Amino acid sequence: MARPPHNGMMVVAWETTKRCPLKCKHCRANASAQNYADELSLDEGKRMIDGLLKKFPSVMLILSGGEPMARSDIYDLARYATAKNVRVVMSPCGPSLNAETVAMIKDAGVQCISVSVDGADAETHDAFRGIPGIYAQTLRGLAFAREGGLPFQINSTITRLNAEQIPQMLANAVALGAIALDLFFLVPTGRGKDLASFALDPDASEATLHRVVELQKSAPIPIRVTCAPHWVRIQDQMDTPQMPMRPGGSKGCLAGKNFLFVSHRGIVQPCGFLQLNCGDLRAVDFDFETVFQTSEVLQKIQSPENYKGACGHCFYKARCGGCRARAYEATGDYLEAEPYCQWAKKHP
Repeated sequence: MARPPHNGMMVVAWETTKRCPLKCKHCRANASAQNYADELSLDEGKRMIDGLLKKFPSVMLILSGGEPMARSDIYDLARYATAKNVRVVMSPCGPSLNAETVAMIKDAGVQCISVSVDGADAETHDAFRGIPGIYAQTLRGLAFAREGGLPFQINSTITRLNAEQIPQMLANAVALGAIALDLFFLVPTGRGKDLASFALDPDASEATLHRVVELQKSAPIPIRVTCAPHWVRIQDQMDTPQMPMRPGGSKGCLAGKNFLFVSHRGIVQPCGFLQLNCGDLRAVDFDFETVFQTSEVLQKIQSPENYKGACGHCFYKARCGGCRARAYEATGDYLEAEPYCQWAKKHP
């Protein structure tokens, strides 16, 4: 039987829909404005939430997408989960936020939202998101969230196109009233494969993470790092206290350990970027225990002893783990070494 995740709150991101009005260049889901067949219904969503609680009594549910607010029943789902004492957060697109929708999100029990801003200026963000003027619309939406008392963090996908803008992105986040800035280092999957040449190579990734650690020392809000688990090693090497972490623990890669992803069709994955089918919830009556018992991927990914290459003999393999999604995209083997880690590059 798979070892159940236990150190920290379990976090589950549910891709409530693939519908989305944006055309983001990095989108792991290849989402678009079209309707997608076979999305989990409202009733199935409630059954999934019940199944989650049966397996993980302490869970945070991220209502994600696509654009989750494209679902007319998203507030019903949030309200249902909140009534079950689930901590509910949401990741809407900024332009969807106005005084009315902010009030509805809060009324449904959503405790916090995350909104993506992928540059320090309109030119960078609009080019990345694929729609002119979307930066201004996003900032307007965040102003509604701030005025409506809805806490929000800003998520930013980091590539060679904006890595030098991180200090200004932090300053902007603070000025906008964000409670945190979460830096997502690009994982070249989905449409993001076309951006692979803009991903930070091992040396650039190392240098950027060093700058982020230094920036965190005086930052007025937490700076979090996602999809760059080797920051754990860097912080140790710089003798720096660990950054404040998201729920789920202070380790590096949480995929399949303290984090799961559920697709719009009810397919379980270790994370949204590691697109490996670990089980169909519809086929097992939304029983997460059965998924964990039968998924070889989930069983293997939870044990660092299974990691290969540089990750397999790295001192930090239990705390960092390397990005399993990048390993899979680079080699076809999710247990292979993290390809964007400088240490792994020097110790093959």
